[in-house]
Amino acid sequence: MPKLKVDGIEVEVPQGATVLQACEAAGKEIPRFCYHERLSIAGNCRMCLVEVKPGPPKPQASCALPAADNQEVFTTTPMVKQAREGVMEFLLINHPLDCPICDQGGECDLQDQSMAYGRGQSRYDENKRAVTEKYMGPIVKTVMTRCIQCTRCVRFAEEVAGVEEIGAIYRGEDMQITSYLEQAVTSELSGNVVDLCPVGALTSKPYAFEARPWELKKTLAIDVMDAVGTNIRLDSRGRQVLRALPVINEDVNEEWASDKTRHAVDGLVRRRLDRPYIRVNGKLQPASWEEAFAAIKAVDAGSSVAAIHGDLVDCETLFAAKALLQSLGSSLLEGRQTGMDYDASNLAAVNFNTTIAGTERADAILIVGSNVRWEAPLVNTRIRKAIKRGARVFAIGPQTELTYKVEWLGADLSILGKLPEAVLDAFGKAERPMVIVGGAALKGGQGASLALVGSLNLVRTLEDGTAWNGYNVLHMAAARNGGLMLGYHQPGGLADVVAARPKLAFFLGADEVDYARFDTSFKVYVGHHGDKGAGAADVVLPGASYAEKSGTWVNLEGRVQRGERAVFPPGDAREDWTIFRALSAVLGQTLPFDTLEELRAAMAYDTPLLAGLGLAALEWKPPVLDAVASGTLAGYPIQDFYLTNAICRASPTMQECSSVITHGAQLAEAAE
Repeated sequence: MPKLKVDGIEVEVPQGATVLQACEAAGKEIPRFCYHERLSIAGNCRMCLVEVKPGPPKPQASCALPAADNQEVFTTTPMVKQAREGVMEFLLINHPLDCPICDQGGECDLQDQSMAYGRGQSRYDENKRAVTEKYMGPIVKTVMTRCIQCTRCVRFAEEVAGVEEIGAIYRGEDMQITSYLEQAVTSELSGNVVDLCPVGALTSKPYAFEARPWELKKTLAIDVMDAVGTNIRLDSRGRQVLRALPVINEDVNEEWASDKTRHAVDGLVRRRLDRPYIRVNGKLQPASWEEAFAAIKAVDAGSSVAAIHGDLVDCETLFAAKALLQSLGSSLLEGRQTGMDYDASNLAAVNFNTTIAGTERADAILIVGSNVRWEAPLVNTRIRKAIKRGARVFAIGPQTELTYKVEWLGADLSILGKLPEAVLDAFGKAERPMVIVGGAALKGGQGASLALVGSLNLVRTLEDGTAWNGYNVLHMAAARNGGLMLGYHQPGGLADVVAARPKLAFFLGADEVDYARFDTSFKVYVGHHGDKGAGAADVVLPGASYAEKSGTWVNLEGRVQRGERAVFPPGDAREDWTIFRALSAVLGQTLPFDTLEELRAAMAYDTPLLAGLGLAALEWKPPVLDAVASGTLAGYPIQDFYLTNAICRASPTMQECSSVITHGAQLAEAAE
């Protein structure tokens, strides 16, 4: 490990570290535009210049210079100061003076560094160059005259997203960054280039001219658009969430977020349920809370009650509904609303046991019935990192573009019974083998189809003594693991609930259920959007979205996380758990909690796995497997990445993304 001095401070850094990283280890701030910790080194902005001895008597780019023994690095000498001022002066030659109208204003690296390291005045009075705007799709707004050619967006698209659709054309001062043929960027992660851009060249199109950062209230929350559990920050003004940004969590999402996570928030103020409704003569009519509760009480269902939850529900709501049903003498709880079938009593056997971060270390991966790119984009980026370390990826299912090289084995699950020699050889040599089972393999009774788990030896102890479990189930719903922990599963799945023919059925944000199967039940929908579930209900009770309540969610790897309330629900809508608490009093079965803290204490007592935050300790038991796997996988559960839930379907941005990116519609622009 090299030892060197930075401004007289001796530091020791890992082999292969750069001088820039050594400076940061010594506590020195080094300005940069092109360098980013998660991207390859470009060395083209030259802002990170330092003086190094021994070496030539000139400033050197610290991001591209390897740290070595006995180096002396100086970050504040007159030579370094003058060099940085010169670089900043060149960067600002063509940069327009439009900070007052730039969406990056207030959180712009160029603003901050020009103030800290610039000269304070300009010596140039020539005309600035101008660059025509580029079209990159519904997510990214471009003002390419501001671009300083740091190429962060180019490297992100190629290295992280795996969609090589952004690049540079022309040379010298004519160089321009653009998308391929100026078409929409098709990556599900394209919004991350907005965060990466150190100037205002790439900004958020849906958020354009909406607010300044200092006007916004910032709230830490958990994303519910998929089961990854991306840590996010919701920026709100008044009663509206204006944007969602990722929060760094190395174990979950690093510092990325999918486009759905970022831009579905404009659906939070559209098609909302803001008052109770009762169906009268076939039509839903507005009602008061008292009238709605009275209609539910009039059913007189006794213990013939069921609860089915959707994809976005928090654990507090699930527990309150479960407590109400238990007080009524019912245990008809189910969360697999689309009919997936697997042994839900064995939690470790339906968990992502390798963990999201652990995926990077796998050296042989078999994907069964999963379009990982759409079902969990941030797991897909981890698989790309594993491939860079030498992992081989095999897949069973209909061929699709996953952004990396895949050896497709076919779409018939019977392949599992007799895997090709290439797979057996790769898994035999692998130290960390990994299998990912997706929604297509879990549906229609195929949940027990992995007869290869034992033969592939996925659960083992590594040479360093750590445990490795390569068996993974990839859930797509944010509420799935939390619901399973709370007992929302019947032995026969949703079919058991239908067969019980409950007189009263609660649907907790469940919009994907086939409501025709509950034609004899009195249907109560508790949710936040006027979507499919509300349209089929006899009584609609308006709840709160994930941004409007403090809640607990469990991601696909069994990680318990909590988000806070950013804004209040609209109109007469209430937090969902309070709805069940109030209803319990009307039904004469008052629940024993009045506050969120009391509810969480009761939930922790009932389900100890939810008592603390972090990875839940699940006891591993191999899944019960069929002797022979069979059936051809015709497709994947997600047909349109951008329209997977009620919030997305209410979002104009997600509708446009679906139209342009998924379905290839042409952009209609007015003539100027």
